[in-house]
Amino acid sequence: MDGKTELLISLGAATAANCAPCFEYYFKKATAAGVPSDEMRKAVELANKIKTGASICMRKSIGDISGYYGESDQPAGGTADHPCCH
Repeated sequence: MDGKTELLISLGAATAANCAPCFEYYFKKATAAGVPSDEMRKAVELANKIKTGASICMRKSIGDISGYYGESDQPAGGTADHPCCH
């Protein structure tokens, strides 16, 4: 795997993990390495979509198991044909 791809994955992982120190570290490294800002932005946007979808799916699962949230009208597909982060 090339260095740019590793940095983009690291930015996405830091975003999904809600780790600001990691994001700052990898953002600085990616900037210094000349990774285009539009590619970094795309990695962050994808990570946020996945993080948001996972949160929706987890909330639905908690509601299904515990009844805490009642019926949800939030989208939460969990299949390969319609992922929750789509």
